[in-house]
Amino acid sequence: MADDKNTAVAAQAYEAIPFAKKHRISVEDAKEILAKHGTDRKSADKEGRRVSL
Repeated sequence: MADDKNTAVAAQAYEAIPFAKKHRISVEDAKEILAKHGTDRKSADKEGRRVSL
């Protein structure tokens, strides 16, 4: 049961505005990154850090 809950949380996609604030990028950039990477938080965060530089 605990595995199902952890999987569901990990599979949730980021919201664009909190993601943009986290990485200090525009909401438009955040939407593009999230559309490209979907629910893969690790690669989305990596791309967000790359864009913020």
